[in-house]
Amino acid sequence: MAYEADDVARKVISDAGFGDYFVHRVGHNIAVDVSPHGPGANLDDFESKDTRLLLEGTSFSDEPGIYAPDFGVRSETNLHIRNGKLEVVAGLQDAIIPILK
Repeated sequence: MAYEADDVARKVISDAGFGDYFVHRVGHNIAVDVSPHGPGANLDDFESKDTRLLLEGTSFSDEPGIYAPDFGVRSETNLHIRNGKLEVVAGLQDAIIPILK
């Protein structure tokens, strides 16, 4: 179920000591016909518990983030399920992009 992906990412971040700073769901469904946020399953056990399945042919973001008082970091990967496997569909992030005040 979709919420289980959120639980896995949340455990990794919490085990590293940053759980209090992970204050949003891991990801959301992506659709091309309605908006960037589609009507399908979200990787969410924080804002809501999404018990829907991640279905073949759907796309979604995977974007865990830590937002501490002294720093913030977020990584986003967009994924698609094809032939029962995850495919990265928007390229892999290969560099840190600092955003400063």
